[in-house]
Amino acid sequence: MKAKEVLEFAKKNKVEIVDLKFCDLPGLWQHFSISTSEFNEDLFEGGIGFDGSSIRGFQTIDESDMLLIPDPNSAFLDPFTELPTLSLICNVKDPLTGQPYSRDPRYVAQKAEMYLKSTGLADTSYWGPEIEFYILDNVRFDQSYNYGFYYIDSEEGFWNSGNGDKPNLGYKPRYKEGYFPVPPMDHLQDIRSEMLRTLEKCGIVVEIHHHEVGTAGQSEIDMRYTTLTKMADQVLKYKYVIKNVARKHGKTATMMPKPIFQDNGSGMHTHQSLWKGGKNIFYDKKGYALISDTARYYIGGILKHADALCGFIAPTTNSYRRLVPGYEAPINLVYSQRNRSACVRIPMYNTSEKGKRLEFRTPDPSCNPYYSFPAQLMAGLDGIRNKIEPPKPIDKDLYELAPEESAKVKSIPSSLEHALDALERDHDFLLRGDVFTKDVIETWINYKRTKEIDPIRLRPHPYEFALYFDI
Repeated sequence: MKAKEVLEFAKKNKVEIVDLKFCDLPGLWQHFSISTSEFNEDLFEGGIGFDGSSIRGFQTIDESDMLLIPDPNSAFLDPFTELPTLSLICNVKDPLTGQPYSRDPRYVAQKAEMYLKSTGLADTSYWGPEIEFYILDNVRFDQSYNYGFYYIDSEEGFWNSGNGDKPNLGYKPRYKEGYFPVPPMDHLQDIRSEMLRTLEKCGIVVEIHHHEVGTAGQSEIDMRYTTLTKMADQVLKYKYVIKNVARKHGKTATMMPKPIFQDNGSGMHTHQSLWKGGKNIFYDKKGYALISDTARYYIGGILKHADALCGFIAPTTNSYRRLVPGYEAPINLVYSQRNRSACVRIPMYNTSEKGKRLEFRTPDPSCNPYYSFPAQLMAGLDGIRNKIEPPKPIDKDLYELAPEESAKVKSIPSSLEHALDALERDHDFLLRGDVFTKDVIETWINYKRTKEIDPIRLRPHPYEFALYFDI
């Protein structure tokens, strides 16, 4: 839509409030709202001011003035507000230079798409993340000088099988057995269906929803693939919808990678392909798993830079509670057809050119999609440019390899600290085309170290008391 069409759309739908959304550095939507009396075409050109120093990872207080520029193509009606509300996703600009703000995550995604076209290798990249999450009934957590704890609960959790505090009707998925049971074992069919319909009302094409492997309400709803920036927008819209539909039903949803001990974590397996002139350049009917040399080199780039990529695609300390052997965790730096124990899988459901793609299984939904997708794209393009050969594919269960075979398979970093160290060493591939800047990478690394790694490192862990209190 153009600006004028958005104004007409707002009038037609009797909109009373206009909500302006943008993304902070870690990857969460922020927003503020204006009255429709202040909503005009000038807003799409001149923007509206806000305090950038109050946003995580943005400006210092002496350079706090920033501008939001709404994207007219992002308009959708908010399905949760009491008053009719039009939501617009915005870009961030510097009011003095008039230039896009280098730390604006959405701008990084847009630059990645422009860079892809400039290379001549392809003109379009398609992205299809599979976002997993838990729907819970109760969550409590706190930390102070003399205590620290978390507590989560779900009526569906298998640990409640013996609960006698109220009538217990059973039908609770056993640990690691939550994949595809029908109701009443699946308690959440109707809630997920409502989530699906709400996503569709917000303009997102949805393919499927189902219960996932974990007990206690692990779920998945899959969006149809689309282009890079649009999909990154949709990931944040997806989170907004999932969380608010859950809340409407008196529940809470979390995309935290590993909220439950000894059950499956939540990943964001990311499907991707490159196209040029309407042709899928990842497809070759004569290649292994029907992929082309170009796709193989792209995989080579992903695997070569995987350690550094983890700094963006698995960017929390909790990510590495998920990325451990077992639990279907994608830690092995190899590729394979059909094989979910490899970190890069070539799906074989569809043998047509249109369906050929690769699935990178290591990312999780704690990532900022505006950084995660471009980082993966830049690694893959580096692989194509330099014809990087990946290790030979391994078409067997990597968790059951003999020790001598297993020793030859490299693994991803074991902690966020190691991933950030790798990103610090290996990021030149991200700087091509000014897609990422040194400032963005340095700010990201510093934020993660000071705001996440250090606070975790400084606090005693509850389980340390079980291990060490009697020393």
